[in-house]
Amino acid sequence: MTLQATTYLIVGLSFALYIGIAIWARAGSTKEFYVAGGSVHPVLNGMATGADWMSAASFISMAGLISNMGYGGSLFLMGWTGGYVLLAMLLAPYLRKFGKFTVPQFFGTRYYSKAASGTAVACLLMASTTYIIGQMTGVGVAFSRFLGVSSSTGIYIGMAIVFMYAVFGGMKGITYTQVAQYCVLILAYTVPAIFISLHLTGNPIPQLGLGSDLVNSNVALLHKLDLIVQDLGFGKYTTSVPGSTLNMFVYTVSLMIGTAGLPHVIVRFFTVPKVKDARSSAGWALVFIAILYTTAPAVAAMAKMNLLKTVNPTIMAENSDLFAPDAQLVHADRPAWMSRWEVTGLLKFEDKNGDGRIQYYNDKSKNEAFQAKAAAAGWKGSELTVNADIIVLANPEIALLPNWVIALVAAGGLAAALSTAAGLLLAISSAISHDLLKEMFMPDLSEKAELLAGKIAMAFAIVVAGYLGLNPPGFAAGTVALAFGLAASSIFPALMMGIFSKTMNKQGAIAGMLAGIGVTMFYVFAHKGIFFVKGTEFLGVIGGANSFFGITPEAFGAIGACFNFAVAFAVKNMTPAVPQDIANMVEQVRIPRGAKAVDGAH
Repeated sequence: MTLQATTYLIVGLSFALYIGIAIWARAGSTKEFYVAGGSVHPVLNGMATGADWMSAASFISMAGLISNMGYGGSLFLMGWTGGYVLLAMLLAPYLRKFGKFTVPQFFGTRYYSKAASGTAVACLLMASTTYIIGQMTGVGVAFSRFLGVSSSTGIYIGMAIVFMYAVFGGMKGITYTQVAQYCVLILAYTVPAIFISLHLTGNPIPQLGLGSDLVNSNVALLHKLDLIVQDLGFGKYTTSVPGSTLNMFVYTVSLMIGTAGLPHVIVRFFTVPKVKDARSSAGWALVFIAILYTTAPAVAAMAKMNLLKTVNPTIMAENSDLFAPDAQLVHADRPAWMSRWEVTGLLKFEDKNGDGRIQYYNDKSKNEAFQAKAAAAGWKGSELTVNADIIVLANPEIALLPNWVIALVAAGGLAAALSTAAGLLLAISSAISHDLLKEMFMPDLSEKAELLAGKIAMAFAIVVAGYLGLNPPGFAAGTVALAFGLAASSIFPALMMGIFSKTMNKQGAIAGMLAGIGVTMFYVFAHKGIFFVKGTEFLGVIGGANSFFGITPEAFGAIGACFNFAVAFAVKNMTPAVPQDIANMVEQVRIPRGAKAVDGAH
């Protein structure tokens, strides 16, 4: 069977499974639509959380970023994993005990204000909408490469599939679909990794293969990779950090607290029966997430090795001369996988010196001796551009694995993108139908009408998400980190203060959220050229690129969070104190026993 036919078969079967589950798990009440009836088993909820958590960024992009950045890419591993631990330990059990459906509902009750709930809805919509752009774009990339259709057609198909199981099933349908999607994506990620680890190191466990010697060699994989990338003018793979150490630290913190503040994952802990189950499902989710996250560094390093071996066929030989005229691959003889990915535009070759061979090296290296060797060899700049997003998807093809493995990876990439997209869409839908319509504008709305409103809001959100995937705005295209920055600077601090500060009042919380998200958006959008004054980019006003101690826009969410905390406590000290019943309620939430919703009356 051809690769195309195999891919259609496996992806088609996975889609049929999702739709079948959606039909079986239709939501019949608002509680089933918002929190799956609060009756999901902790182990299943852990799997669903893992699928919800591991988006296209985790499945498709993370290993590619680590592959390109080396040690510096570990900030994504530390940030996203650390964020989950923060959420599981500091937020989820307390929010579950609070007993509300949504994050804005928590804000409205805890901060005794519809304005606080409305502010939370606005922050949630900005963060979730920005995040979903990356998911829909990932769907388009996977479809265009593996199913032979355009990226636009792929997004339309993805919209239709999500519509089937999200609109009709709500959280109930999404939950059980995400369990299936987790199984698909984790198999798709680990099976190729096992094959490749076995081929390169003889060890079938990728996590151990990463630290093992290469087959028929006494040289460790990482040591050999260090030597190769340095010979090509790049920084040492195992130690190099792009940018400053301060920026890496702040970026990691921003990803951590942004991840802990993303509402589509927080709501997963409302789907279990008891507070104890929330803690249990958090632990199970960490196990399920760890399977992929501990595999990612091995996938990154091995993919890098296989790519360099492809471009420089003699590179594995001892004392190989990378500058020799015949040491590089002739473009006309390139393997089929390179031809297939060149069609997508995510892998590009430009023959700058006209020799027909592919020179792939760091032409921006500051090593003068290396640059002199490159010039003497007739090299006129690196000729191969490899988008980080293709590393995982192309990895099985690079390693010449069977067609069914390549097709499985395609199904896994789509499962990762669609599972997170569904979770985000539900968060957006519930914010509109429950937190805006029911809680603020139409309090007498019946359950049946609210359920209908939720489904309409979901359908509308899918259309908007699809449009943004087809026409991504310049400030958000390819910048998933922006969503984390927005959540980090607005939602996370208010959640923390709402749970752990009995004295934080509504004025402080609202002012903090507005200040945090405001300063973050200003810094990010100024760098992206969104603000203009008389035709001049606002970038000049803030003192140039990365002007705040060298911190990049993607990392600025942590600084925004600091502004949030500072403004919140300053305003709190200048405004009326929290009512006593609210202070009592916060005290009850922090008692680690029972599952009954609290009201502050006792």
